Amino acid sequence: MNPETIQAQIVLIESKRSVLVKLLEQPDLGTLRIDVNQALEEIDDLVDEFERTFPDLKRL
Repeated sequence: MNPETIQAQIVLIESKRSVLVKLLEQPDLGTLRIDVNQALEEIDDLVDEFERTFPDLKRL
């Protein structure tokens, strides 16, 4: 997999982050809130790691 392909996948994942944030705002989420928080943390970590690994690639 080349860096440009990975970058496209990262952009796709980032675009779905807002759905998780919106879900987190639901008052009746219950214990699922833990999983949603974990998913958001993992997305943020993934994006950070991508940016550290490929600092020269421009954001799409």
